[in-house]
Amino acid sequence: MTNLTPDLTAFANVSSFLPVKPKVPERTSLEERRRFRTIWISDIHLGTKGCNAELLIDFLDHTDSDTMYLVGDIIDGWRLKKKFYWPAEHNDIVWRILKRAHRGTRIVYIPGNHDEMVRPFSGMNFGGVEIARAAFHDTADGRRLMVLHGDEFDTVMLAHRWLAFVGDALYHAMMQLNGWVASVRKLLGLPYWSISKAAKHKVKNAVEFISKYESVVARAAGERGVDGVVCGHIHTAEMRDFKHGEGEVAYYNDGDWVEGCTALVEHFDGTMEILHWPDEIAKREAEKAAQAAPAMQAA
Repeated sequence: MTNLTPDLTAFANVSSFLPVKPKVPERTSLEERRRFRTIWISDIHLGTKGCNAELLIDFLDHTDSDTMYLVGDIIDGWRLKKKFYWPAEHNDIVWRILKRAHRGTRIVYIPGNHDEMVRPFSGMNFGGVEIARAAFHDTADGRRLMVLHGDEFDTVMLAHRWLAFVGDALYHAMMQLNGWVASVRKLLGLPYWSISKAAKHKVKNAVEFISKYESVVARAAGERGVDGVVCGHIHTAEMRDFKHGEGEVAYYNDGDWVEGCTALVEHFDGTMEILHWPDEIAKREAEKAAQAAPAMQAA
């Protein structure tokens, strides 16, 4: 392993953890899960303390689909090559994804910039997981979508890679603060809330960057003759249409599992929806409480 680059060494270290049995067992049967035609998730950042493994495990235990796209930054090679961090919960996520592939779900993994060490394996299949540089998806209502991570359109990544690494270090410092805030709110019985996500939506420059990024990605999709694009990268879930020529191009961003904890899903009629999982958990708990109320009153 001494001849491997730091990125590939980190990936090899992760690969040596064979997910034979999860620490947290699956909590629901297949019949109890919400089924979708397609699920897109990205920016999980396994190998970092910022990864919200608890919420993602809950999501994977309560949903299922015919196809799942892993839209990049699933493993954070940037952080792993600096300091190896891989708790059991991260193994549980890998186990659940491989379990889906074993059950027949088509899994397509499109590496991003943080897991770029996987990109040389594009075109290969590992454990039922297809690795691709990009993909095209046909929706149930006949639209063709381009699927890619999206760092290809990030001007900071393209022109100033060193600045991207500096920003990454600052971002992870913010995520440590975010983790402390989340822990305190949990102890107080308050729902999950992301300080970094709230800050991002209030800072003018960040809002301008996100808006410009979305426009550039949508225009690139239109130039390639597709009806829409699905990406990740900027940790901001969104669904919107952009004008292109005489028509429109749909832009979808599935968000992340560090700040927002969101997924993009396609229903069986082709309808697209963004699921904000903390809200879905709150809704589920409220429904359970409402169902239990009559029984408690009768007692």
